[in-house]
Amino acid sequence: MQDANRKEHIILGIDPGTLFMGYALLHTVGNQVELMEFGVKEVHKLEDQYARLQQEFFFLQELIDQHHPSCLAIETQFVDKNPQTMIKIVHAQGVAIAAALSRDVPICEYSPMKIKMAITGNGHSSKEQVAGMLQRIFRLSDDQMPKKLDATDALGIAYCHFLQLGLPQSEKGAKDWTSFARRKGLADSTLTGPNQRLLAALGGKK
Repeated sequence: MQDANRKEHIILGIDPGTLFMGYALLHTVGNQVELMEFGVKEVHKLEDQYARLQQEFFFLQELIDQHHPSCLAIETQFVDKNPQTMIKIVHAQGVAIAAALSRDVPICEYSPMKIKMAITGNGHSSKEQVAGMLQRIFRLSDDQMPKKLDATDALGIAYCHFLQLGLPQSEKGAKDWTSFARRKGLADSTLTGPNQRLLAALGGKK
């Protein structure tokens, strides 16, 4: 019988967008995590918005059929001052969710603040700061880093879900990562960097 702590997962992280959709795949076994691939599906050259959404839908179905993820992790609660922009992003979120549902893949949603808190320890970090932390976590060279931040956003979403898998059951219902970090005393930790402090609190992951 497989040890529950060594359970294997493939996590598909999606950063929804109507012009560029970021995606990332992580392979995890217990506390170990490996980056399989990440990148951006570009649909901006298509003029029709519904044709772009259709291409994203088909692309996600192909990814799911190829890698059989155990979960699709996606960013939610998107807020924008421009209502039209927000509506378009919601459309892209719906397409990603529909693609997962069409293949019976469970869906987990995370707010932007929770994702940023999971990666950097600061819920108000910039996209560039998130990308920089992920580059260090996965030991990626500058050449391996994608030009578009949509890809690292998707990687951050997938990694946030990986960290969630490591939470004790009693902590999974925490309202946000900030309160979780405070309960664990991360602010007073002597470890270097917010990500290392968070990982230590989650059970000694390195």
